[in-house]
Amino acid sequence: MRAFFLLFAAAAMITYVIAGDGRPVVQLVIVATPLLTFAYALASRRLPRHRPWLISVGGLILLLIGQLTWPGWLDGHLGRAEGTPAELTLSASHGLFLMGTAMALRRRLASDASGLLDAALLGLCAGGPLWVWGVQPHLPADVSPVGLLLLMIDVFAISGVIGCLVRMGVARGPGRDSIVYLLLTAVLTLTALVTGRPEPLLMAFLTIAGAPIQRDAAAVTEPLRGAAAPATSRLTLLWLAVALCVNPLLSVVQILRGTDTASLMLPVGTLLVIPLVLLRFHRLAVQREQAERTLAHQATHDELTGLRNRRHMMASIDRALAGGSAVSVLLCDLDGFKPINDRYGHLVGDEALKVVAARLSAVTRPADVVGRLGGDEFLVVCEEGSPSELAARIRETLSLPMSLSIGVVSIGVTVGFASAPPGSALDRDTLVAEADAAMYAGKSARAA
Repeated sequence: MRAFFLLFAAAAMITYVIAGDGRPVVQLVIVATPLLTFAYALASRRLPRHRPWLISVGGLILLLIGQLTWPGWLDGHLGRAEGTPAELTLSASHGLFLMGTAMALRRRLASDASGLLDAALLGLCAGGPLWVWGVQPHLPADVSPVGLLLLMIDVFAISGVIGCLVRMGVARGPGRDSIVYLLLTAVLTLTALVTGRPEPLLMAFLTIAGAPIQRDAAAVTEPLRGAAAPATSRLTLLWLAVALCVNPLLSVVQILRGTDTASLMLPVGTLLVIPLVLLRFHRLAVQREQAERTLAHQATHDELTGLRNRRHMMASIDRALAGGSAVSVLLCDLDGFKPINDRYGHLVGDEALKVVAARLSAVTRPADVVGRLGGDEFLVVCEEGSPSELAARIRETLSLPMSLSIGVVSIGVTVGFASAPPGSALDRDTLVAEADAAMYAGKSARAA
């Protein structure tokens, strides 16, 4: 398929070069080619996520309408900033392409949203130098303000998309062939706008026609598994700061030189960059909040079971005693856990501990605090109800067989509890020691 497509693309471009007066017809055929490949891919269900591709097809249809309405317009008018309806049609079609690409990018690299924003910002900021040194020298003297605005937005926006596609291609995974075609499409389109030559734009039509017929095209719009977002480093922020300074500095230089388009480049570039900068700040704030929540959770929870850890349980007892209400602590030590751990290994032992944790959480009341002290010892702190009744429910629940990866096993539990009445002078260590003594007494009685 790829070899056939490359031969067709080469034949189409050669035909265009030698067509002479027949070039408008060849242009029409080339513009219609991606519509055919997209229709084939959608009809054959090679593209299960339709929406991003359909938006791009809308842009292709708009370009085809423009080609039928203004045949041959590409020759001598492309990138001239004339402000004609043909230019408006071209810009609108590019906008639809960008929307479709943005939807695909967002879904594929959902776990790397910050990286995509960084890539888009760098691409947008690269649009400034490209405009000053690539586009501006070739602009005619009688440019239209509307045409100039449309062309400038095109250059900046496509530069941003190229940055995102590069980021998308760097993340290894299925769909890279189609991404390469999309990247070539964006680069060729930008080349056509910079040079004013129709040949790169026609080649862009052919490259986008190849994107949906690749074997792994469906993967472009699927989340990339295993693509963890890299942490934002100081170097990344430094590069972003430097990039954001490029366009203002270029505008200052242009104004000092008396360049007419300098006053337009700064607001256009800034208006395109500001939403991305705000999104980037939002992402940084979200990442910070997530990191703080993670650290707070790790500081108070047991990593294996998700229950509260020793530090939090001791603090819970202190708070309950300071409140002056009745407090009971139940110390639970598993019976028969060590043989399971020794025979089947620590992974199976961890499975059993997770089941125990889930059952303890289910049998206790919402107001009770359940935690793991370490090993196979668990602790429950409650301020209401009968501790003896709760201990009985815990014994009954944990004695039930549990289904693990190696089969069904059974364990038991010895529960020792101690209570402090309202206004008691008992401290936390004394209360826990009494529960510990009661638990060992229970084990001794069972052994006897």
